[in-house]
Amino acid sequence: MKIKLGVLAVAMPLALTTLTGCDMTDNGSDVPSAGTSTSSDAADTVEGISSGLYDLIGVKGKTSDSRATVTECSGKDPDKYFRVLHPWSFTPASPGDLETAMQRLKAALPQHGWKIVEYGPDTSKNKNLRLTADNDAQKASVHIIEMAKDNPPMLSVDVISGCYQVPDGQKVEHF
Repeated sequence: MKIKLGVLAVAMPLALTTLTGCDMTDNGSDVPSAGTSTSSDAADTVEGISSGLYDLIGVKGKTSDSRATVTECSGKDPDKYFRVLHPWSFTPASPGDLETAMQRLKAALPQHGWKIVEYGPDTSKNKNLRLTADNDAQKASVHIIEMAKDNPPMLSVDVISGCYQVPDGQKVEHF
């Protein structure tokens, strides 16, 4: 399944600007610190976090075929610091399962180390249900939008890491 271009157009800037609310901070910076890693290892980690979130959904359906991407850490050297964003979507096999999927996530996330920091309808005409959660242990945030009025109905999921630093002597790989 392909991600709708409109979903990415909304999701990418939203994820980059609103998912910096993790409690893990880097010396007072508003960008959370995720430690030291290569870009590819960090991408694997974030995709693993996404896989764990998919497991929590608990209903049958399909996910988009998307890969993680490397983004900059605001205000830091782009050759040494980076974040990983993994946007994907979930379309339940039955449209009636969309609400069940979102409710399962809302209930299961806190049991798996996630702190829900935002939950409720947005201000769009569709009043999409939004959930944002941070996981300090995994150094990640997730933003989920229940898009019930889309055809087909789906969940838009953005997982974003804290700010990584590449090991000494290496540069950030952009993909």
